[in-house]
Amino acid sequence: MCGIFAYKGPQKNAAHIVINGLKKLEYRGYDSWGIAFKNRNNEIEIHKEIGKISEIDLDSLKDTENHLAIGHTRWATHGGVTRANAHPHSSEDKSIAVIHNGIIENYLEIKKDLQKKGHKFASETDTEIIVHLIEENMSLGFEKAFHKTLEKINGRFAIIAIYDKEDKIIAARKGSPLIVGLNDEKKEYFIASDIPAFLKYTNKVMYLDDNQMVIVNDELKFYDIQNFKSIEKRVIEIDWHEEMAEKGDHPHFMIKEIFEQKDTLSRAINQDEEKIKEVAQAIKSAYGTFLVGCGTAGKVCHAASYIFSQVAKKHVNFTFGSEFPSYHHFLTDRTLMIAVSQSGETADTLEAMEIAKEKGVKLVSIVNVETSTMARMSDIVLPVKAGPEKAVASTKATTSQLAILTLLAYACADKLQEGKQLLINTAAQINDMINPRYEEHIETLANKIKDVESMYVIGKSLNYPMALEAAIKLQEVSYIHAEGFAGGELKHGPIALISEGTPCIAIIANDETKNEILSNAMEIKARGGYIIGVSPDNNEIFDYWLKTPDAGDASPIVNIIPIQILAYKLAVLRKNNPDMPRNLAKSVTVK
Repeated sequence: MCGIFAYKGPQKNAAHIVINGLKKLEYRGYDSWGIAFKNRNNEIEIHKEIGKISEIDLDSLKDTENHLAIGHTRWATHGGVTRANAHPHSSEDKSIAVIHNGIIENYLEIKKDLQKKGHKFASETDTEIIVHLIEENMSLGFEKAFHKTLEKINGRFAIIAIYDKEDKIIAARKGSPLIVGLNDEKKEYFIASDIPAFLKYTNKVMYLDDNQMVIVNDELKFYDIQNFKSIEKRVIEIDWHEEMAEKGDHPHFMIKEIFEQKDTLSRAINQDEEKIKEVAQAIKSAYGTFLVGCGTAGKVCHAASYIFSQVAKKHVNFTFGSEFPSYHHFLTDRTLMIAVSQSGETADTLEAMEIAKEKGVKLVSIVNVETSTMARMSDIVLPVKAGPEKAVASTKATTSQLAILTLLAYACADKLQEGKQLLINTAAQINDMINPRYEEHIETLANKIKDVESMYVIGKSLNYPMALEAAIKLQEVSYIHAEGFAGGELKHGPIALISEGTPCIAIIANDETKNEILSNAMEIKARGGYIIGVSPDNNEIFDYWLKTPDAGDASPIVNIIPIQILAYKLAVLRKNNPDMPRNLAKSVTVK
């Protein structure tokens, strides 16, 4: 979940390059930051602080004329948010520096052993054992000491290390993403958690897979961690532009990405039809299909389970990635798993895929990063095509994922063209819906409810999972206590939470569930609730109406968008940073 970045090349401002790259990765963690570089005396110099790296003035860094640097922006796991716990961590003699993303599961055991050997620790982190292990084995040389360290540690990790006596960077990964960027003409090399860190300099990348390491000197050398044998990697050109990862004229990434749904939905629909049909056939012939995702992607999977039932008359199982291991008893080589993720690096979903792969399950992934770990593990990949999504709260990737799963449901019913036309019409309706007047209308609502302590969201059928997702959005960025419920479940307990003026959002599609969910909303209103209707039609029971298009089976796509905007407006009014909500990070690469 942390962001890591390294640079080696001819430019003499490596530290500045790394800091600017880390600012583009701050969505991965913003508790603290740090950099390490070789100064004019070839000594490793470390700067690290608590807080957001986006607030750092480059001019405040002295003696940064260098051509090799590593950096880290942290989301705390082991150890509190302190300067001592910030990365990089150094060896006791200051000759080695290390940055790390992930969790070392056996760190306590290793730490006790190192302490017995006289090593003194300066932090509470699991990361610090890595640099001490390298130091312990330096008699073997830097490269072999690094490799021997990898053999000792258990867990998911991405690690980068430098040594003051050698002009090289060594990096390795297992379960946490690491991408190598290269500019052949200038002999510049980059290593990062995500592509936007170096997109300004190159779109040529080489992906480290699990249990692989790279040594960056005057050239790139890749190795298999398990046997330390050299391996070949291919160069891939990424179809992303730097502008796609910038805010442009928008104050925050979140609102920019919400407005981009005018275009991203159309890109998501433009899938390879033969591939869609292939996945649909796999669903039809599978002995059990599982839709698996975490967080917002999990809610997308949940919604899709309703869409498949309604459109294709097909039962598919839904489970969160973290809960999937409980289902491994049912897996066979006739089972199909469809994994959904924005980053393609979600730890719990990857673990679920690993369990499935061991049982011979066929794997399909729906991901925004086509060359991610999930994509490379899969038999078939359906790209989301949303472009970089940098706000922690997912918006444009969410609706694109819903669109692709809706296409699959229609393909399973042998109605692919009908489904495609529905989504094309929906994209056009969204283009009309998202405009400055609509945004102002939602901001007026946000001003009315910005000081409430709690609010609730109800939905039914396809839109029950969207009620759950709406609550997540409100929680994530506004910090208002929000909960989502199935409308019919209110009278079984949650209605006790309603008091005079409590806001409740009712998500209402123009379908067979309309009257029932209106009745549920009336039950809330009768107890003093403030009803916010999200629906194609106004109703006398609504205290405030957010109009949405009548999109039929695509109603989850259109109905979540006004709540995305509402969450954003509430965050801004409550003086929160909607792009970087507290305690959260974009890509959850630890369990």
